[in-house]
Amino acid sequence: MNITSLIQNCLALLPAPNVSSTESVAIGKQPKRKLVLAYSGGVDSEILAYGLGQFAQINSAYECLLVHVHHGLSTNANSWVDHCLLQAKSYNLPCVIKYVQVNLAPRTSIEAEARNVRYQALLAELSVNDILMTAHHQDDQLETVLLALKRGLGPKGLSAMGKVQRVNQQQWLVRPLLDCSKDQIEGYAAQRNIGHIQDESNFDGKYDRNFLRLDIIPKLKQRWSAIAATASRSAELCALQQSVLEEETVKRLPQVQKLIGVDNVLEVIKLATFSNAWQSLLLRGHMEQLGFAPPSKIQGEQILSQLLDAKEDANIEVRLADVVIRRFKNNAYFLAKSIHSLKPLHKVEMLEEIKLDEVIHNGIDLPSGQRLLGKYIAADLEPLLRLPLPTELVSIVYALPGSTRSHPHFRSKGRELKKIWQELELPPWKRGHVPLLCYNGKLVAAIGFWIEKSAIATSGETGLALSLSNT
Repeated sequence: MNITSLIQNCLALLPAPNVSSTESVAIGKQPKRKLVLAYSGGVDSEILAYGLGQFAQINSAYECLLVHVHHGLSTNANSWVDHCLLQAKSYNLPCVIKYVQVNLAPRTSIEAEARNVRYQALLAELSVNDILMTAHHQDDQLETVLLALKRGLGPKGLSAMGKVQRVNQQQWLVRPLLDCSKDQIEGYAAQRNIGHIQDESNFDGKYDRNFLRLDIIPKLKQRWSAIAATASRSAELCALQQSVLEEETVKRLPQVQKLIGVDNVLEVIKLATFSNAWQSLLLRGHMEQLGFAPPSKIQGEQILSQLLDAKEDANIEVRLADVVIRRFKNNAYFLAKSIHSLKPLHKVEMLEEIKLDEVIHNGIDLPSGQRLLGKYIAADLEPLLRLPLPTELVSIVYALPGSTRSHPHFRSKGRELKKIWQELELPPWKRGHVPLLCYNGKLVAAIGFWIEKSAIATSGETGLALSLSNT
């Protein structure tokens, strides 16, 4: 087993950094691409650190770094830090120690909480295009597949872990040891006399992974010696099938989605034209695209039943761990709980004066839980807001009376606000969160929806393009 070659083979699977990054490296504006090993000091990460030390000597294109996360859960945690720092020195590698706190609240999984804070600490060391490396191996893959079966997961969950995976659309995660067995890893360490730590929590059978590792997997291997390798192949096949499903889902999603203000909503009538199987896949794909955890099979069935079968005027509201799903007319809204919990704003002036330069350069946070961004553009075909006169005070208000007259740029005639909201099919519970931009108290734009016809910049003038993002 050649650890350096395994690392090189994994990195060879990565696409090259994007063009702008490559150019900046060429002119010396960006540091080397960082390769960060999640280094616990256990035998798996220890042999990977050993190999990374050798890799670093012959690969100057990467900045290699060990990161050890101190959870504070063991009385031996401080001695593990000493071990990692000493070993890192022998490998000629820098080592960063990250101290984290694990939430030990009742009814929380210590395993899951520790894993979450550990990955947050590790990812904090990465910039765009950097690489995180972990020491997961073939037996870890088998544990992951068995846990996925226990949870009733589908092809995506059964895909388990890949050798190369994208993280946050910005960084990469690689697992060079994924085809290596635990026996191979321990044999490699023994042959080279590589010292490592033993985490006593790995022998506590109350944790699911330890239960599998200590009690179940040895029996499975005794009966079927190649089960870790065959389970890994099954995971690869599931991953292949899942990638095809995701490609097809991405193609179909635009057929059932539309943008209303800053909200990407599902059009229920269009969703209903698909088969039951595709309805489920499109729902999951939409939620994942918005950054929400996908629903379980039962939750997905309940969501689809309420969205598709209820009467048009029914007050639909489904609450999951991180999202509230509501329907208004033909549109399903998926709202982050933090945004949905905000109370309606009633004619609240944000500030006595909005500084446009601040909006342009940095953006400003709004009471509606959104961030206001802007840029100056020469007015041409796209309607843009005219710049305020020096004598005009810029402010933002919310929830103007429905009787307020407005003349959006897309209408030939003006109308009351209430009627315009109805035309746009904006739910009543969203209307009070739309920021309304005023010059000297006069409405000039409903940000994200329209510009008042009287406030459009004339062709050739510099205009203002405003946008919202969820914070």
